[in-house]
Amino acid sequence: MTKDELYILPIVIPILLIQSIYLFIDARKNGHHYWFWGIWGLIQCPFPLLFYLIFAKKLWKKDKEGKC
Repeated sequence: MTKDELYILPIVIPILLIQSIYLFIDARKNGHHYWFWGIWGLIQCPFPLLFYLIFAKKLWKKDKEGKC
């Protein structure tokens, strides 16, 4: 590992852990595949969080009037 990678590592590890823990806990509360979301959250950032919010949580649901 280079010196730059060693400086970035302490920043990246907590970000991935926080993201993974959030995805695991929230997916478990909402009945989604929580192991999948938790493991995927450990592998990369920020796509698992974005996909979870868009597809699993469906943040942009249509309301009763048909608006987004």
